[in-house]
Amino acid sequence: MKQGELVYAGKAKSLYRTDVPGQLYVHFRDDITAFDGGKKDVLSRKGNLNARVSAKIFSLLEEHGIPTHFVRMEGDAAMIVRDLRMIPLEVIVRNIAAGSITRNYPVPEGTAFDPPVIVIDYKDDARHDPMLNDDIIVTALRLLSRDQLAEVKALALRVNAVLQRFLAGVGITLVDFKLEFGWDGDRIVVGDEISMDSMRLWDTATGTSLDKDVYRFGKGDVLAVYREVAARALPGGEQK
Repeated sequence: MKQGELVYAGKAKSLYRTDVPGQLYVHFRDDITAFDGGKKDVLSRKGNLNARVSAKIFSLLEEHGIPTHFVRMEGDAAMIVRDLRMIPLEVIVRNIAAGSITRNYPVPEGTAFDPPVIVIDYKDDARHDPMLNDDIIVTALRLLSRDQLAEVKALALRVNAVLQRFLAGVGITLVDFKLEFGWDGDRIVVGDEISMDSMRLWDTATGTSLDKDVYRFGKGDVLAVYREVAARALPGGEQK
């Protein structure tokens, strides 16, 4: 497949057109950022780890009947995906209290949520991704109808159930994670990525962080942690 012009460059991924209509080439770069880009570094082969874990998770979701934009892995640190009309929402599913919900509300870290808590933010770096409610999404911004918003939430909970079971099987607790969605024709599908950059993960046995919090808060070697997640989640793991 021929890689074409750059469509978009985010904090850690670059999207390119291809010679196949309706498909994009997504390159997972080795960049890592935190605090709205206030902290930045480049970590060798970090993109490879995130790309392969994300591809594994997308494949797993497809196997469980959850539609995604994923087509296939392409090379060492890239995926081919369907070109979506992205919905500018970040949908966060929280199984356990950690991060901003404990800073902004009187909820102790480690509190288990049953059912999970869904938080939706407006995807806009300039506005620091403000939290939304249903009325703002449906009535003020007109991003989705109420039925479509209900579908997004239902899909997010289905993703959560699949991910929880999969990660529990490799000794990882899924604390929370971020999803993005887009339109593939007339259907809503999961897009973007699902990787250590977008999930908060704890080792089930020890409670130690296995995600980008290690980088955010200087808890240790984040690349070693990403390799550990890949080693558990992927056949062959960190050897590739």
